[in-house]
Amino acid sequence: MKKNYQKTLIACYLGFITQAIAANFAPLLFLTFHKTYNISLGKVALIPTAFFLTQLLVDVFCARFVDSIGYRRSVVLSEIASALGLAGLAVIPGLTGDPFIGIMICVVVYAIGSGLIEVLVSPIVEACPFEHKDTVMSMLHSFYCWGSVGVILLSTLFFSVFGIEHWKWLACIWALVPLYNIYNFATCPIERLTEEGKGMTMGELFKTSLFWLAILLMVCAGASELSMAQWASAYTEAALGFTKTVGDLAGPCLFAVTMGICRAFYGKYGSKINLSRFMIGSGILCLCCYLVASLSANPVVGLIGCILCGFSVGIMWPGTISLISPRMPRGGTAMFALLAMAGDLGGAFGPSLVGTVSQNAGDNLQAGMLSGSIFPLIMIVSLVLLTLRESQSRKG
Repeated sequence: MKKNYQKTLIACYLGFITQAIAANFAPLLFLTFHKTYNISLGKVALIPTAFFLTQLLVDVFCARFVDSIGYRRSVVLSEIASALGLAGLAVIPGLTGDPFIGIMICVVVYAIGSGLIEVLVSPIVEACPFEHKDTVMSMLHSFYCWGSVGVILLSTLFFSVFGIEHWKWLACIWALVPLYNIYNFATCPIERLTEEGKGMTMGELFKTSLFWLAILLMVCAGASELSMAQWASAYTEAALGFTKTVGDLAGPCLFAVTMGICRAFYGKYGSKINLSRFMIGSGILCLCCYLVASLSANPVVGLIGCILCGFSVGIMWPGTISLISPRMPRGGTAMFALLAMAGDLGGAFGPSLVGTVSQNAGDNLQAGMLSGSIFPLIMIVSLVLLTLRESQSRKG
């Protein structure tokens, strides 16, 4: 029988939607946690830090062991952990003496699931016999964005109708998505990325200069994206003076929409575009957006900077994967896992830096956003170095 790889693709789409739920639901509640549980903004900033650091540890684990465990078992486990963590968010904080500890426990559990999804979904799709894999990869990653939009819109609608005090019920509802996707991953065709024993080891990867440049790109990609995305709701509400509903819709929602548009655009027209140049241009736009969001005294202009930042970061993560994969065809699972680890390192450090700087500046989120501008700047320099490296290689 002919294998139905579209079923695999659908499962991977839902996998990224699950990751979008895990990454974006709690940030919508940052100020709710702050006010309801009397948790300081500095502590709230540790929530995305714990989320991405947990993913980082999962990435390291996957780089060493996922090939022996198997893709199918690992990706099914990812959906189970995601469902348990999201559902637990409604119960466990109330069972612990310190609600913050309960929240962090749940964040770690669903971050384990999210980390497995992040490492496994891209190589699962890369191993499928699709044509134009770079465009398929960009379209795949766009589902993280559409998932983010869905989480924000539907969560905002739920809060408007039932009240934000009933957010625990919504956590249980979102847990149904990974619960359903367990069946999809358990039954769809899954291929190996490289023949057994043929992929590069971690030691071989660490000895490759191109790999280290890719690591730097992924750190900056994760930090550039998540520093704005994780704080967009609080930024538009506290710094720009919008209401909670308008803040969620105009901040993280439109950020995710423009990010998804970027990825879908490249997914459709990527074969006609120079990826390196497109990423350099995106980095420049991202730097401008951070500067506008942090320095503008006009709330509308600041909001525009926040929204356009979504488009600028859209290509960074999948684009880095697409740049490196064909240049390191033996990279295998270890390469994908370590690249994801680097992205998560940026995703952990970036929002934490923004939150810490904001707190030290008297809860001034614009000051925090200014500190985040360092990441797109480093990414621009790194991409230029990669372009020069390849130009010299061709001349040589």
